[in-house]
Amino acid sequence: MNQPPSHSDEQELIQAAKQGHLESFNQLVMRYQRQVYNVVLRMLSVPAAAEDITQEAFISAYRNLHTFHAGNFSAWLLRIASNASLDYLRSAQVRRNTSLELLLDGQTFAPQDGEETPEDYTIRRELGFEIQKGLSLLSTEQRLAIVLVDIQGYPYEEAADIIRIPVGTLKSRLSRARLAMRDYLVMQTELLPREFRSS
Repeated sequence: MNQPPSHSDEQELIQAAKQGHLESFNQLVMRYQRQVYNVVLRMLSVPAAAEDITQEAFISAYRNLHTFHAGNFSAWLLRIASNASLDYLRSAQVRRNTSLELLLDGQTFAPQDGEETPEDYTIRRELGFEIQKGLSLLSTEQRLAIVLVDIQGYPYEEAADIIRIPVGTLKSRLSRARLAMRDYLVMQTELLPREFRSS
């Protein structure tokens, strides 16, 4: 079996992993695990399910690594994870009435560094919860678009590549998703900071 690459160059790690060097693939997992998990968690809302789907996505990536030849490796990984998330959401086993406790379980709303007051923390936590709840009401396609672009910060072209749709289709989904999110959050005005409330 080949020795692992002497440095963390991504292409060398990929090539070594293709040749069966598991430690090289583990380094790729460590590099992208948080990124993939964050997207899956925003899609599914349930941390336990997000952990399972993230693990399944990396197993699938390892098994299908021979199909990756060139291009954006993180986009390829996120495409696998996104498809796994969509399959999970479309599954008949998924209950539509996920409890609020499950939605909140494991969410990262810890106080931020700096001058944040307990009141600010409470507002931020509640607003974060409402954003996640609003996301869960979107169609799976709209949710994936808004998670990739507005939450994870991917450029339109890269997000469209991950989903494998034209940029124009992505923008259309985003437009509808943003309107739906805005309408939902407007209904939660008591939780919005004053600067976001309608006068």
